[in-house]
Amino acid sequence: MGTIQEMLAEAAECDPQPLEIAGRRFVSRLFVGTGKFSSSAAMRQAIDESASEMVTVALRRVELNRPMDAQDPVSAIDRNRVMLLPNTSGARDAAEAIKLAHLARELGGGNWLKLEVTPEPRYLLPDPVATLEAATALVKDGFVVLPYINADPILALRLQDVGCATVMPLGSPIGSNQGIRTEASLRIIIEQARVPVVVDAGLGAPSHAARAMEMGAAAVLVNTALAVSENTGRAARAFALATLAGREAFLYGVRGVASSGAWTEARASSPLTGFLGGDH
Repeated sequence: MGTIQEMLAEAAECDPQPLEIAGRRFVSRLFVGTGKFSSSAAMRQAIDESASEMVTVALRRVELNRPMDAQDPVSAIDRNRVMLLPNTSGARDAAEAIKLAHLARELGGGNWLKLEVTPEPRYLLPDPVATLEAATALVKDGFVVLPYINADPILALRLQDVGCATVMPLGSPIGSNQGIRTEASLRIIIEQARVPVVVDAGLGAPSHAARAMEMGAAAVLVNTALAVSENTGRAARAFALATLAGREAFLYGVRGVASSGAWTEARASSPLTGFLGGDH
């Protein structure tokens, strides 16, 4: 068996719908966050072993214009291989998110942005009104906006209408590792999507990532499950393989797992008559 990178590259070549966001193509469909890791080394191991090509980092935790050093999490990221996606984690309203985005661009963070507006600190659920307001302004200002949202199909459509490059609905509350608790709404979002749908937040096990991909998500984003793992490298590899397996399952048309149309009766996999050449 080849390396994960080789497996991903081979799968991408055969994929009828390669992952493309704002004109940029990605081989890996697993994006990785950088919070909560015990060290920069652990974070780097997770990124490397996952083969991820998109890594998100909170603007409040780094200074993009200062010299890299061992304490700076950005210094642990190979920016020649991995795209750095600044996020506005911690922004409490639209104005604060917009301010952080412009500051990041001025300091060399580029135009790509993961938009997060979470005014309530306990559950960190995104504010739909402020997210739409900020996204509308930022798209007009030339940003490539990837908004983190509740699994709200109507909001997802509105964000696409204003020009967002993806929508990133949560599977369950951020950092909870509960898995996919919003499946019915996610299915609607995926069905109606005109941009890639990235399931973000709450994915605590590789099986959760596989499930999201089986449903037709374009990609998944994982952070806490890797950061709190006892072995970040193994966890990252497991999520990478699960993401790939889920995508392959979606492409071949896995049956009998959807909540709509799922079988309610047992069905034999072998004939119940004609056994060994005759009916009995």
